[in-house]
Amino acid sequence: MSRTVLCVVELDNYPEQVVARAAWLAKLHDCDLELVLSDPAMNYLGESFVVFAELQMLQDSVTAEQEGRLQELADSAGKGGVTVRTSISHERPEADMVIDKAEECDAILVVKGTHWHTPSERASFAYTDWRLIRRLERPLWFVKPVEWREKPVIIAAVDPTHAKDPEHKVDHAIVNTAQELAEKCDGKVLLLHTYQRLEEIGTRATWAFKPVKLPIDEIDRKITEEHHKALETFAAKCSIDEEAVHQLPGRAHEILPMFARSNGSDLVVMGGVARSRLKRRVGSTAAQVLDHLPCDVLIVHAYP
Repeated sequence: MSRTVLCVVELDNYPEQVVARAAWLAKLHDCDLELVLSDPAMNYLGESFVVFAELQMLQDSVTAEQEGRLQELADSAGKGGVTVRTSISHERPEADMVIDKAEECDAILVVKGTHWHTPSERASFAYTDWRLIRRLERPLWFVKPVEWREKPVIIAAVDPTHAKDPEHKVDHAIVNTAQELAEKCDGKVLLLHTYQRLEEIGTRATWAFKPVKLPIDEIDRKITEEHHKALETFAAKCSIDEEAVHQLPGRAHEILPMFARSNGSDLVVMGGVARSRLKRRVGSTAAQVLDHLPCDVLIVHAYP
């Protein structure tokens, strides 16, 4: 079977940009491209106990329109010399369909558009994008409707201090992916690590305990130094130049979008699975920042 990039096409999610990015990635990795047009809403048309002729006509009309649009997108993608296959899915939940399709074609990468999610979607973790971040065990590329520069800036967002990942498997996967992509498209990799300073916990940290007052400044200095040492060591192992290494205090989901904007980022590469039990309950950083990043996002995982 040929190596394949799987592209999820949603007609209400700027499909032209998504397919163009997927075609570029397929050519970059010397892969075939599989386009699957996804429209779970069509599934509801077949659930009525009484099927009216008008309903069948509507379904046929929508299907014909989808087939036409999908062929146009496939023709456009194929102009770059990429082999393109197409299919249409009305299955739901959409995330389950994408996961099954990725397994079926053994995709090296899944490409999908993303959009702003409502507070209720984010609160319930019900939206497709979050389900894919959490469950898809393949690289997942979310496309935003922005043009890439000729020499893209790629941010590798890591946390080399995580006690749950002492061998840095996730971080190495992130950096390796970013470096391989940068090499293929003449891009630049920036390594970013965020951390929370003790003073950000709030005034409670200054309370007296039994009855000694905590040495906040000293503890805060040690935290900063330990994070810097871990990041420096990790960056050296990954052969990343010192000027490309950045450590910033603050919460990752707040700092990442700001850092991406200020550095003109084209892509943020990050891990998709939270590495602590608490974070699994509230969602990973990837899910928290997806709506707020001004650029594409690539989610990677580490495997044993």
